[in-house]
Amino acid sequence: MIVDLSFPLGEDTPLYPGDPEVRIRPWALIERDGYYMNVLKMGEHTGTHVDAPAHFIPGGKTVDELPLEKFIGDAFVLDVRNGEGTVKLEEIPDSGYYGRIVLFLTGGRELSPEVALFLVSEGIRAIGTDGMSIGDETVHTILLSADVPIFENLINLDVLTGKKFTFVGFPLKIEGGSGSPVRAVAILED
Repeated sequence: MIVDLSFPLGEDTPLYPGDPEVRIRPWALIERDGYYMNVLKMGEHTGTHVDAPAHFIPGGKTVDELPLEKFIGDAFVLDVRNGEGTVKLEEIPDSGYYGRIVLFLTGGRELSPEVALFLVSEGIRAIGTDGMSIGDETVHTILLSADVPIFENLINLDVLTGKKFTFVGFPLKIEGGSGSPVRAVAILED
């Protein structure tokens, strides 16, 4: 079974405050042009998206420079909705992170720098959240300095708690991109 983890992209897609609005306009119509196509205008970090190191790190890798292996892998969800404030170390397991993608079901909470440092030291492949942001500038810098891609605005994580699955969230190959919208999915094991 495949679970869609992505917001639909449209003019009503929730946006981080200050980000460019989404505009979708017809470019060609079948009746007029013989084919149908739209023009899209939006920021790289619109809807469900991934942050590349260049988003916060001067000279950091851009989305087209990250290895594709960073965007797919064994994953699990940590449900931290019951806590308050930033997510603290005592709220997450002590081990089991190496080479895996860790997705946080937060209900709007952000990670603390201590959690980000711990997960980097444990060798995570990538990280994600249901929130519009994984954390403040310090959290982004810790993760992105270690070339850990950050997936934000994921949906449907609640149906994945306690399950084994493969996460897939490939970005567009935007030259020099600081990030990209993704179609993120979870492929559940039988």
